[in-house]
Amino acid sequence: MNYLEKKIKDRLEDKLKRLESFRPLPAPAVKKIKEQFEIEMTYNSNAIEGNSLTLKETFLVINEGITIKGKPLKDHLEVKNHKEALDYLYNLVAKNKKNTFSENLIRSFNQIVIQNIEKEWAGKYRNSEVVITGSIYKPPQAIEVPRLMRDLINWFKNNKKKLNLIELAAIIHYKLVAIHPFFDGNGRTARLLMNIILMERGYPLAIILKNDRKNYYNVLSKADRGDLIPFIRFIAQAVERSLDIYLRVLTPKNKTKENQISLAELSKKANFSPKYLNLLVRTGKLEAYKEGRIWVSSREALKRYLEGRKRKRK
Repeated sequence: MNYLEKKIKDRLEDKLKRLESFRPLPAPAVKKIKEQFEIEMTYNSNAIEGNSLTLKETFLVINEGITIKGKPLKDHLEVKNHKEALDYLYNLVAKNKKNTFSENLIRSFNQIVIQNIEKEWAGKYRNSEVVITGSIYKPPQAIEVPRLMRDLINWFKNNKKKLNLIELAAIIHYKLVAIHPFFDGNGRTARLLMNIILMERGYPLAIILKNDRKNYYNVLSKADRGDLIPFIRFIAQAVERSLDIYLRVLTPKNKTKENQISLAELSKKANFSPKYLNLLVRTGKLEAYKEGRIWVSSREALKRYLEGRKRKRK
């Protein structure tokens, strides 16, 4: 089954090819953007789960080893643990092994992200029922977890060559969260797992933003009701955001870079309202990415959308 429109798949694959065409990438630039993404990923993934440290405070804890006055010890430990989990992820990707997907990998990620917070249960499957705060979804009974995790691994093996990579990574993310195999750290574990699938094939780290938390939970709820498409499209947007950032930073000076502007500015240069442009972005029809809370795109991206629409009508 195809979950993502061909246009979105082609666009992401084209951007990945463009990024790969610049290889070997300049080491200093790659190091800087990698560090930036690690801080962003750690901050956002923890913040989605309620961590109170800001982006700047997360940077200080990781890079300077500073303890933030008035902030819980648990929040500091979550930051350090997540950074360690990312180091583990990057190390696995660097080994260039494409067969790392396993129950052991999943448990290892969970063990690292909650290692000194829930010591007794770090990396171990839960043995009782759990409730997901703020959700009506009821995870499976604990007795079913081992079987469901085996089924998850088998599903991955059976579908890794059938599905587009973005679809595969997104569905694995959703399936793991739905099983909810651990007492704590399920979301962070799922986001790390999704990323190792993507990064082993050359994609940069995909970050789900705290600013998109409400939409993230929204599309997860739709997936709970059987509609996976909004969730997969949401993940595709996160992947595209990372690709756009890498391309913007690493595109050689002799290559043309598109001027990114807000949707409000773009609407002034076109016969579309900001609301309609936002709809195009959220349905994956218009290339865009988020800077803070603001969606940005380009006149060239809008032109490509309009040209594609004309071809479709013919």
